[in-house]
Amino acid sequence: MNFRNWASRVSIIFFMLSALVLALSTGKVTQLPENTTTSSNQEITTWSQYPQIQIQQVETEVNQQQSLLASPTKPNPISGRYITTEAFNRYRPRYEIAAVDPSNYGERYTQDVNGVVLNNQPIIVIHETSNSASSAVNFFQTPHEDESWQASYHAIVELDGTVIYLVPPDKRAFGAANSVFEGANGPETVKTNPNLPPSVNNFAYHVSLETPPDGRGNNLITSHSGYTEAQYQSLAWLIAQSQIPEDRITTHKAVDRSGERADPFSFDSDRFFSWLNTYRQINPVYRAGN
Repeated sequence: MNFRNWASRVSIIFFMLSALVLALSTGKVTQLPENTTTSSNQEITTWSQYPQIQIQQVETEVNQQQSLLASPTKPNPISGRYITTEAFNRYRPRYEIAAVDPSNYGERYTQDVNGVVLNNQPIIVIHETSNSASSAVNFFQTPHEDESWQASYHAIVELDGTVIYLVPPDKRAFGAANSVFEGANGPETVKTNPNLPPSVNNFAYHVSLETPPDGRGNNLITSHSGYTEAQYQSLAWLIAQSQIPEDRITTHKAVDRSGERADPFSFDSDRFFSWLNTYRQINPVYRAGN
């Protein structure tokens, strides 16, 4: 065997071994560790019913494009009840992400204080901030050891339509204290703390509209100038990403049982639902299956 043939055979063997090592390495990388747990289908379905942060492009200080994704689940799966529309795709509000202090939100419970398994379907509760959006964010970012002061929303919509993402949708925001949702299944509420009244927080997504200037600083008002068109658009755009039906979209005023909150004031529900129906529609696949 001459040197040229010998070298060729050695090269072939070398490349075959390299390919084998690469394949084995790839297999190790893609396998999950044995002690890794994944969410059940029920958990994924529940999380995906809440509004999600879309993959959006933001420009960095060096003009580089980066993608931000806040949830591992994709909104509006093909098998879902709702799908977003072309109008939804064309509307892109500004957004910010503001971290909330851990004392002001928590995990969603699977059982109540009595050990009863919880299976409430999600609801969306619409609020208003009662002051500026920045004031609300500052409060949520302040640690509160006293449970009676702990509060947060999942998101805020500013006057110009900017969406501020605060608490991830799979976490429990403290948006309503003593509260009950009256729906098709009767009154729904969950007691998760033996020292506090029951609330809807465990199955609610809380989103708040920034209060207009003429409605701030006065707890006795019952109305104000209302919200901007950009706020209605962004609120509908955000909620259009969810799988929550219209009859489970409510307000703080409707669920409150403390007698202290009657927001959002001057809320035009017809205008909101008009925009919501512009940004999402019943999935034809879902309609055909029913």
